Amino acid sequence: MLPTASLAERLSRAGIRDVVTVEPVSGGLAALAGIALRKDAPPVFVKTFAEAPDGDGDAFVAEAEGLTALRELGGLVTPEVLVANRELLVLSLLQPRPHHEAFWERFAHALAHLHTSTGHPRFGWHRDNWLGRRQQINTWADDGFAFFAEHRLLRWLSEPRVEAALEPADRAALERLCDRLPELLPDRPACLTHGDLWTQNVLATADGRAALIDPAVSYMWAEVDLAHLWITAPPPESRRFFDVYAELTGLDDDWPARMPIIQLRQHLAVLAQFDDDWGAAETIRATLAPFRTEA
Repeated sequence: MLPTASLAERLSRAGIRDVVTVEPVSGGLAALAGIALRKDAPPVFVKTFAEAPDGDGDAFVAEAEGLTALRELGGLVTPEVLVANRELLVLSLLQPRPHHEAFWERFAHALAHLHTSTGHPRFGWHRDNWLGRRQQINTWADDGFAFFAEHRLLRWLSEPRVEAALEPADRAALERLCDRLPELLPDRPACLTHGDLWTQNVLATADGRAALIDPAVSYMWAEVDLAHLWITAPPPESRRFFDVYAELTGLDDDWPARMPIIQLRQHLAVLAQFDDDWGAAETIRATLAPFRTEA
């Protein structure tokens, strides 16, 4: 792990030279993070990579751009970006989520607004960005099923950890599932999505509004965001979130049945990047089981 002293050095190179100490922060899976306490200014959140991610090294620049897009295009609350370069990302400090239902109900309104106000004729984004330490391919496409199959599911099959974990029958099953996506999922339009919306990426402002971090934005199906929240153990106080979101967006009653298929993308990404996959391989196999033989 990168020592906190190295974080302070990187902050100094970025022009933040009044750091007293950096307190490590746990919870993130891909990057190293801390809270920098400053002598002459409020504390800030800082993160960096011990090892450079895939691609051209602009992961933090792309992440900062995603935060700006969510705020300016979708009206969501995101932290202020203070520094974004190849070494580190520095953001204004947010607060932990409050433990009450009203917070989640307000967030349902905010996420529904994002998804219903940012429609786009194509799927993708004007540049690639990152999901964890792996590059997320966002090449524009007219067909959402083809885009999801190629750039969100099949792209993970060449990753060494995925190759080692999945049997040939699993890989064939994933390919069959991709061929059948138009039968399995409704034909939805593209909208701006956060792209990595697990519950740990939902924080709060000092006045209790939901604020989002760590995006991997693209124009994609809204249910990509919904699936991630649904699958990643939302807290008990969020139970009204999904009902409110459905009421605001006209979501049909069958949406929970689609979540495991859509969430395959995230499970494959976890399997590709971490030695401890937190059950991702087992979940992938269970979701692919109906597709292991031709219907």
